[in-house]
Amino acid sequence: MSGSPIIPTLRYKNVVAAIDWLHNAFGFERHLIVHDENNRIAHAQMVYGNGMIMLSEVSDEEQNDLGTIQKPPASIDAPVTHSAYIVVADSDIQQHYARAQQAQAVIVMELTEQEYGGTAYSCRDPEGYLWNFGSYSPWEDA
Repeated sequence: MSGSPIIPTLRYKNVVAAIDWLHNAFGFERHLIVHDENNRIAHAQMVYGNGMIMLSEVSDEEQNDLGTIQKPPASIDAPVTHSAYIVVADSDIQQHYARAQQAQAVIVMELTEQEYGGTAYSCRDPEGYLWNFGSYSPWEDA
């Protein structure tokens, strides 16, 4: 296996816009886009380094196999129960932060030196998901 065995999955109200925004704001690259019979995106995979996220669209009528509906946060500032941390090379973190700002990510923690090492920032995407990016790699301390 060449990538991470942990792959977060996210459901977006507008998955087409989310794919474009995640590429423009954070540098995720399109890996695989699968369309359904109505030409809607049924499944998408995006990669950043050796990490991957999977995306799909959510509708109010739709339920997954567990009988629960997965939805994005209720609003851009709604509390969230989970978020992703993505390691960015120390030499790239300032540029990554500037790219997110340019894409109008809602910055919730400015680019800050962390006491445990590295520099990090946190932001929300247009549908309210919380994203954390930093130059600290917990893999290097293992």
